[in-house]
Order: sequence, then C-alpha cells, then structure tokens
Amino acid sequence: MDNFTYYAPTEVVFGKGVENNIGYTASKYGKKAFLVFGKGSVVRSGLLGRVEDSLAAAGVEYMEFGGAKPNPTLEHAEDGVREAVHFGADMIIGIGGGSAIDTAKAIAHGAANPDEKLWDIWVKRVQLTKSLPVGAVLTIAAAGSEMSDSAVLTNEELGKKAGINTEFNRCRFAIVNPELGTTLPKNQIAAGVTDIMMHTMERYFIPDSHCDMTDEIAEGLLRTVIKNGAKVVEDPSDYDAMSEVFWASSLSHNNLTECGRGKDFSVHKLGHALSAKYDATHGASLAAVWGAWAKDLYKGALPRFARFARSVWGVTEENDEAAALAGIEKTVSFFKSIGMPVSVRELGVDPSDEDIKELSLDATMKDTVKLSRIRPLSAADVEKIYRDAL
Repeated sequence: MDNFTYYAPTEVVFGKGVENNIGYTASKYGKKAFLVFGKGSVVRSGLLGRVEDSLAAAGVEYMEFGGAKPNPTLEHAEDGVREAVHFGADMIIGIGGGSAIDTAKAIAHGAANPDEKLWDIWVKRVQLTKSLPVGAVLTIAAAGSEMSDSAVLTNEELGKKAGINTEFNRCRFAIVNPELGTTLPKNQIAAGVTDIMMHTMERYFIPDSHCDMTDEIAEGLLRTVIKNGAKVVEDPSDYDAMSEVFWASSLSHNNLTECGRGKDFSVHKLGHALSAKYDATHGASLAAVWGAWAKDLYKGALPRFARFARSVWGVTEENDEAAALAGIEKTVSFFKSIGMPVSVRELGVDPSDEDIKELSLDATMKDTVKLSRIRPLSAADVEKIYRDAL
C-alpha cells in the first residue's frame, strides 16, 4: 500500500427536504451567496425558490446566476466572476449537477483572484493560493463534484476541455436530497450512473497495488451502483435506490477509493477530448470508449481485471484472462442495458481520420503526456483505442 493523505472536509446534509434548511448551513460560511445554476429546471421545479427562502430567513443575501452548460465553459464562468465580484459575494453555491457545481468552483477561484485570468489559474500558469467557500445543492448523482477536489471547464476558443485538482475545489457543504433526482430524464440518470462507475474504476485498475480495504470499498460501491443504477433508470421514483446512487456518487469521487494506490483517469482524458469536440454528454463519452480502452490494456493489469470480474460481476472463470474478458464484456453490456453508447459512432458522430488524430493529440496534450498507469499510452496508442472504439 502506497503512502497517502486523505482529506474530505465537506459537510454533507443528506435526506428528504434538506434543501429547505440550507440557510442554517450556508450562514456558517458567508453572508452574501452567489447562486449558480443551469437553464431553468431549478426555477421551474421550485427548488431555487425554496433555497432562496431559506437563505433569506437565515439573513444570507443572494444573487442569481443561471445558464451553466452541460459542459461548463470558461466564458460563462468568467461572466460569473465579474458579476460575483460586483455583488461582493463571499460564498458561491452551485445548484444542480456537476456542471453547475464546477462552474461555481471556477467562479469562486476567479472572484477570489480578480486580477488573474481564470484560464491561467485553470492550467496552472498562476498558482491558486486562495478561493471563496463553495457550497452545493445536488440534483443529480453523477460527477461527485459535491465532495471532490476536481473541476472541469471547456475553453471554447481553444477547443480544449481541462480539469484542475486542488483542495480549494472541496465544497464546504453539500445539500443532498435524493428526491431531487427523481424527475430527471432517464438518459441523464444513466449517464450519471456511468460516471459514478468510471470514477471508481479509474482508481481501481492500478497494477501491482495491494490495498485490501480500499478494494473492498470500491467493489462494494460498484456492486451497489450496478444494482441500484439499473433500478433508478427503470423507475426514477424509487427513493431508496436513488439514495444509494446519490451517496455512491459522493463517495466515488472524494478520493476514498484511491487511498493507498492513487488514480489513473486515462479514460477521462479520452472522454474529455470527445466531449470538447462534439459536446457529448460526459458519461456517454466515457462509456463509448471504455470497452476499447479495457481490451487494449487488460493484459498489463490482468490480476486486477480478473478480481474485478469475480468480485463485482460474480464471474466464476478460474482462468484469469478468461475472467478478465468476461468482466469487460459484462461491464460493456451493463452500459448498453441502461441506454449508454458503447462505441464512438453511437454518440451520433463519425470522426474522420483527421478527427481521430486531432482527438488523440488533444487527449495527450500534443503527445507530450503519456496516459495510463497500466502501460504508457502515446498519441499513436490513443489513436488506436479511438479507432477500436468506433
């Protein structure tokens, strides 16, 4: 087991109706809240009104900032920074899923450092040394942004999607009511289930690691998401199943399942390039390439893939390679069963040869970064995976 530091400071308030008391929690972190949300579903559902009523009752001023996109953009976040600074915000609250929460994190970093360009902060040309407190009101189980140290933005001018990992990304509090996920479209729920699994698997397939406790947590989380994820895609009103998926979302991306081994996230690099170019749903872009990625790399982490197949999927094959391949097939079949694309073309796109080369260079930062801890992947290796995923 490798050395590690585990830090997960988010105050999680979980259960039915907890958004109605957000004012009490938020008032511990600030008095002027900048509310970040998407295109209006939180308004139409009455959620925004309930949040604002509770904030007002607790003496917290607020300002609305809507328009967060499914793949949050730098330009929109920069607009938010200007408005948050003008308002004098001392706290940013994201209301929605990972897109709203990641946008809130970006605005918090920019508003705390108004003299710096946000993209310079994002790509670490400028060191981030301070930020504003961020809170979250979660409406979809997917990104895990409510407890993670990460956030992602797309620079549309450059056509580049990039993430930043920093302890300043940790939400101070997260309001988590699984009831808020029961009205979502099934394809959004399915994409969220996929993202939760990916966050766990990106930390699981690390060769030559020995972390029994971490393995047990990860495998239990995956079994729970597979079981309950299928239920909520079929029946979003199943509160008990939705509760399991919401809690798994938070645990999958708060670094718990990487303790003692770290993480990889090479599949995310491939998916980010796809979603930046084609504006594909994040979870869908991951499902589209995972099978090809796994079949290309499984031999380099054969014991891990075999254990995954047996512990998560109940595969009984005694031969490790046969078990590993069966586990890969079962995973791909599960994605397909919940309506996720399992190839790039199923995303509704048909990349040309030039497009695939461009995607490969984007995923590897123009072939300057080798992906994967299983086997270093160059741009040429990534190009092959994209082609296999077509």
